[in-house]
Amino acid sequence: MTDWQGLPVTVISTGVVAQSVVPVLAGMGARLTVVDTRDDETRRAAAARLEEIGARVVLGSEELPDGTALVIASPGLPPTSAIYDQARAASVPIWGEVELAWRLRPEGAPPWLVVTGTNGKTTTVQMLGSILEAAGKRTAVVGNVGTPPLEAVLAGDAYDVLAVELSSFQIYWAPSVRPLASACLNIAPDHLDWHGSFERYVADKGRVYNGTEVACVYNVADPATEKMVIDADVQEGCRAIGFTLGAPGPSMVGVVDGLLVDRAFCPDRHRNAQELASVQDVRPSVPHNIANALAAAALARAYGVAPAAVRDGLQAFHPDAHRIAVVAEIDGVTYVDDSKATNPHAAAASLGSYPHVVWIAGGDAKGGDVEGLVRGAAESGRLRGAVLLGRDRGLFAERLARYAPELPVVVLDDASTAVMATAVSVARGMAESGDTVLLAPACASWDIFANYGERGDLFAAAVRAAG
Repeated sequence: MTDWQGLPVTVISTGVVAQSVVPVLAGMGARLTVVDTRDDETRRAAAARLEEIGARVVLGSEELPDGTALVIASPGLPPTSAIYDQARAASVPIWGEVELAWRLRPEGAPPWLVVTGTNGKTTTVQMLGSILEAAGKRTAVVGNVGTPPLEAVLAGDAYDVLAVELSSFQIYWAPSVRPLASACLNIAPDHLDWHGSFERYVADKGRVYNGTEVACVYNVADPATEKMVIDADVQEGCRAIGFTLGAPGPSMVGVVDGLLVDRAFCPDRHRNAQELASVQDVRPSVPHNIANALAAAALARAYGVAPAAVRDGLQAFHPDAHRIAVVAEIDGVTYVDDSKATNPHAAAASLGSYPHVVWIAGGDAKGGDVEGLVRGAAESGRLRGAVLLGRDRGLFAERLARYAPELPVVVLDDASTAVMATAVSVARGMAESGDTVLLAPACASWDIFANYGERGDLFAAAVRAAG
């Protein structure tokens, strides 16, 4: 679509996507209607802002307006929703915000380095941004975090390259994106209510590799990500690049003697490896975070960044809050906030980073199965005790009773935010010197807390109060 003047466009939801898309398309002359299935105080306030820009807003509806020529999807609404069915029946194209941004790129637009995966996306894309900046490149972290995609692509010649994080929702609605390099960090069951099945979730994540130009980066320890690369329709000459916590083979990056090394983009990669950084340059230097750093390094190297910039970028990087963040050490016990571990895969990686753990877990499991997580944690011998809270605390309690019947477990029934202070107090009583009290809930936070940030903040406040 090149002529937007008067084009009838329907934007789904009054949320973040609409707030980004509506001003841009209104400025291009499109005739905009925003439809939101919900009608409450928050939506009405958002609607008022959109109406000021010139959009017509319909709340509490799932009907596609007559004459719609294009639908801009909301990532929060599953593709099986009725309004999308109506659009398909009328042969109306459905684009996500990312698809729109890709199609509106001007000639000579900066290339995209794209990151997805069940866990670690944000940390990896921020590491990538730091490495690109260390290389002297004008860049922005874009997509699921950071700068909105439309803002970035319409910024003229402000950027040399974009570090783009995409969720599975965003990938689903962005079939035209063709990255310079792409990565799927890992894959584990998540958002199955949106995708419909794990198989569909894997297929949707795998779309990130389609059309990639230079390098498809995959996780050697997660064969599903390599299969995604094998199945992808990439551009001629595109290479598969693995990352591993072990010694890398040719066309891989990995770890040798405490060093991150490159056997993918170095001269004579069949014989030699090129040093990129030290493991100690990655903070925190836990296994899954080192894997994130390797993926970021591979993407940056695919773009042509020098090895020294990888080291400098990793040294300059500081992770966001609530991601395996050490809050304090009290009486020999370390307290770690990994509230961002909102699914079993993330929690398992977190638990595997510490030798002895008092585990604070539970919340909204989103219909997922925690059996594999709990069984693995029990069989590892790492658990000193567990404190369980939230709506699905019973799932954890049942499985801990099955796989670790001797383990001290306290189940907290308090459904208020004050439960976190109690959880910290109980966990402190269980912990011994040398242990880690770890908040790695394996669940969403919405049953009790506003978000994972509030959950982590309350954990940290309780720890500091105890000290």
